[in-house]
Amino acid sequence: MIGRYSRWGTRSGMRRTDLEGLPFLPTGFPLPLDAPFTRATAHREGGLTPHQLAWLVEQGFLRRLLRNVYVATPVADSLDLRCAALRLVVPQDAVVCDRHAGWLHGAEMVLAPNEHLNLAPIRVFLPAPGRRLRNVLADSGERTFARDDVVELNGLRVTSPLRTTWDLGRQRYAEPSLAAMDQMLRLGLFSAAELAAGVPRFKGMRWVTVLRTMVAYVDGRAESPPESILRLRWIQAHLPTPVPQLEVFDAVGTFLARLDLGNEALAFAAEYDGDEWHSSPDQLRHDRERRALVEAETPFRIAAVRKENLFGPRADVEAVLRRGVAEARRGRGPL
Repeated sequence: MIGRYSRWGTRSGMRRTDLEGLPFLPTGFPLPLDAPFTRATAHREGGLTPHQLAWLVEQGFLRRLLRNVYVATPVADSLDLRCAALRLVVPQDAVVCDRHAGWLHGAEMVLAPNEHLNLAPIRVFLPAPGRRLRNVLADSGERTFARDDVVELNGLRVTSPLRTTWDLGRQRYAEPSLAAMDQMLRLGLFSAAELAAGVPRFKGMRWVTVLRTMVAYVDGRAESPPESILRLRWIQAHLPTPVPQLEVFDAVGTFLARLDLGNEALAFAAEYDGDEWHSSPDQLRHDRERRALVEAETPFRIAAVRKENLFGPRADVEAVLRRGVAEARRGRGPL
């Protein structure tokens, strides 16, 4: 625990009480206020301990960009900032790959919530055979790239959006494969046809069968990984084709809502209620009122899917979907 009057290192001469009444870090703070820095730099140049850094994060003066990489809170998130943070922990000639490449290209949700803070090390690859990066923040290896597979972002070498998506699609399990490819396609930097056309080049590589299977289902309309996984479960249940972000209108053509996933012919939809956007009393009331309006003004019936339905040993989402589809069929009756 940091003492109330502990100094912020021998170089700063600042006390905790010097900061508590300030809105943000002062100009005399011994570390950059407009650029990221590592924990090692904070100790070496500012004399700050890990406990003091943790207190600054807790109080909102700093935020973590990556594991052990910090920036002053007022600095806006940007591609420049993300690249600057990664340059602190990877060699100049390394190529950033996989999820962190997707993060740099703008697909934030290829990383799980807060994964950038305590994830498996950043995945980078080095061009020289036999070189390995020894760094608690990054993991490295060797990989073969075609000429167009690597691009430069603010002085950082990164796999291209297409190559990143192919790599993210080659995962052991279908769920993260589809979710990541959905998020990358959502960026609008390439087409689904371009994505599918490049799959044969990975023949014989690890988990290419997952890529080959999932690429047929990729849809950039999915707004989050859980929505992608909900769609996958719908498809795996062999139910009528689902449409992401299905727009619903009343009898006179007035727009009512955009539903996570649905089938217009059945007038059935399912929505994922995650904790981040669907847990507070106001959010829950809004969800109820919105769905009640749709069900009152249209034939649609909506199934709400929670985290426990979609994930974990007691997941029952396929049963929820099958039950909803059966009820929708009975409700529609003869056309």
